[in-house]
Order: sequence, then structure tokens, then C-alpha cells
Amino acid sequence: MSRIFSSAYIVRPLVVAALLLSMRVPLHAQDAGALSLGEALQLAAERSQALVAREAAAAAARDLAVAAGERPDPTLTAAIDNLPINGPDELSLTRDFMTMRSIGLMRELTRDDKRDARAARFEREAELADAGRLLALAALERDTAAAWLDRYYRERMHAVLATQRTEAALQVDAADIAYRSRQGSQSDVFAARSAVAEIDDRIAAAERDVEIATIRLARWIGDAADRPLAEPPATGVVAVNAANLEAELAHHPMLAVLAKQEEVARAEAEIARTNKRPDWTVAVMYSARGSSFSDMVSVNVSRPLQWRQRNRQDRELSAKLALSEQMRAEREEETRAHLAETQALLHAWRNNRERLGRYASSLIPLTSERTRAAIAAYRGGNGTLESVLDARAAEIATGLDELALERETAQLWAELNYLIPAGVDASMHGGAATQGAGDAT
Repeated sequence: MSRIFSSAYIVRPLVVAALLLSMRVPLHAQDAGALSLGEALQLAAERSQALVAREAAAAAARDLAVAAGERPDPTLTAAIDNLPINGPDELSLTRDFMTMRSIGLMRELTRDDKRDARAARFEREAELADAGRLLALAALERDTAAAWLDRYYRERMHAVLATQRTEAALQVDAADIAYRSRQGSQSDVFAARSAVAEIDDRIAAAERDVEIATIRLARWIGDAADRPLAEPPATGVVAVNAANLEAELAHHPMLAVLAKQEEVARAEAEIARTNKRPDWTVAVMYSARGSSFSDMVSVNVSRPLQWRQRNRQDRELSAKLALSEQMRAEREEETRAHLAETQALLHAWRNNRERLGRYASSLIPLTSERTRAAIAAYRGGNGTLESVLDARAAEIATGLDELALERETAQLWAELNYLIPAGVDASMHGGAATQGAGDAT
């Protein structure tokens, strides 16, 4: 029996070496046509319409700020007063001394502090739109990186299964030879073929996952998602300083948006405060009469009477101040939530790095040794084919588990690395970045 199976297992060490290599070496070599993560992020930013929308919102708010700072336009008025509608002077514009043709201008004299408050409110709206753009950019970078990494590791899992499928086919050939030479059982043949069929099914599922991952990546970068992927970035270091995490999160785009919303609410409260002092309106009118009568000029001055300021203007101001307090409280609560979430992400990322080290140092070598021991026992007549298949299934499962853990760790890295878009308060990141356990690769 050992002679029958020796031909099948001569190539096994080479196949196992290829398996381990495929689990640790990127599927695509770095070449001119390969799509790097950095290029994918750039393509996503160029293609994004969410960023265009935020830029348009900021431009609109700044234009409104300029308009709000201007004095109100004067109002042109024209009138015919006291026009006779019967009698000898019916519809005459000049014969009755009371008939006047009038033209005038009317304008509200809005105070400077009120105009400044209105302009400041739209300036805060523009800053809110700018903060919203950074938030959209951070989400874009994070989601694009997650999609890129997901496809990369899906392809690696597919490669591992394809390698294992080749090795399992050798097992089928060996079982067939043993059965035909009456040195093996038919159940061994069926068991070997069942193992191949199971791997084929897992390969089909892996191909499905690769296609889905490509579609999700195409949502961000379009047709470039069909290109082969380059090597992934190092995920052993994240651009987050754990020792200064609370200060760094102060620049998180979501918290910046909430801070700007609070500023908008305060600006609206300031407008309500200025509305407690009503503005004067001045109107000047020139009235012409018939040639036998004198022309006239009228000057009118008006001002709203705030009879119940306590129940109107004061209530409006109180409501705006309450909204400002609401924005402040929500911002502080969101800050605490982001701090806890980021700390949890850091902990999970570090723990995964430690687990990957355990896979490399013990779990993967042990499963490989188990498979080799099972094969040696089987070849020596002291083991069964079932034990060989079980050992190989465990080796496949451990290898795929390691890749799944690598994928999860890379996703955590993307979450942490793209909390804040590149270039946002770059001086803040001058401190040491957080490094994973073991190394920084």
C-alpha cells in the first residue's frame, strides 16, 4: 500500500508549501495594472457626488450670507388718491383738487447688528456644510477601503481552496488505484470524492463572494473594480494615538458636524435676540395734482409695536437657546459614544493581531504536522484514510480561519485608519501612531 500511495504523496510537500505561500503572499503581484488601495481611494473621491453636493451646499450658504448682510431693498410705490368716479369730474386726474398722482419710496432701516447676525447664521451654515463634506469624505474612504480589503481577502480564500482542491484530487487518484489493486476499500474512494465535492462547493461559494465583493467595490470606484488588486497596505499600525485619543477625536468629522450644528443654533438665537428691537421703516412720497393746485410731499415713519414681547419675542429667544443647549448635549453624548467605540475598535484590533501571531506560530504549523502524521500512519498501515481526510479538513479550516481573521483585522484597521480624513489638522497626528502587538507590518 505504501508504494501505491507514495506517488500521490511525493508532490504533497510541494502542494502544502504552495498552500502556505498562497495564504501569506498577495494574490496579485504589484504591477502597473494592479489597483492599489490608495488609487481606489482617489478614484472614489473623484467619482463621489456626495462630496459635490456638500460643496454646492457650502457655496449656497456663503452666497446667502452675503445677501443677508445687505440692507433691504427699497420699495417703489405708485398710487392715485381720491379719484372722482361720478359727477362732472368723473375719472379726471386733474380737475378735482383732492386727486393726487403719487410716487414714493419705502425702506426698512435694518440695524447693522441684525444684518450681521443674519449673515453670521449663513456663515455657520457654510461651515456646517464644509464639516459635512469631511464627514462624507471619511465615510467614503472607510467604505472604499473596506470594500477593497474585502475583495482582496475573498480572492485569497478562493486561491487557498483552489490549491486544496488540487491536492484533494490527488487523494482521489490514490484511493482509486488502491481500490483497483484490492489494497483499499470502495468507501475510501467515496470518501475522497466526497471531500473533493465539498471543496468544489466551497469554491463555488468563494467565487460568489468574490463577485459580490467586486460589485460592492464598483459602487465606489466604478469599472476600475474589475482590475486585479495590488498588495494591501500594512495593517500593523493605525493613524490613531491611543495615548491622546480624546483630543484626536475632537477632530472627528461627526463631532465637527455636531459642533457646527451647535454654532448654527447659537447664531439663530442671536438673530432672535436682535429681533427684540424692532426696526424703523421710512417712506417718502411725492404727490402731483392738477396745474391749478400745489404738489405735495409726504413722509411716513413706522415701527412695529411689540405689545406682548414676553409671550412672543422672549419665547422665540428662549426656544432658540434651548435648541442650542440640545445641540451641545447631543455633541457631548456623541463624543462619549465615539470615544468608547474607538477604544473598543483598538482593543479588538490589538487582540486580533495577537491571535494572528498565534496562528502563525502554532495553529498553522500544528495542523500541518497533524496532516503529515496522519499520512505517515496511513502509509505505514497504522492509520485510516478517514483520519487523513479529517486532518486535511482541519488544515483547510484553520487556514481559512486565519484568512478570515486577517480580513476582520484589516476591516478594523480601515475603521481606525479612516476615522479622520487625511490632511485634517495634520499637526494633531504628530505623535506616535498606535502599533499592533508583535510588529508594525
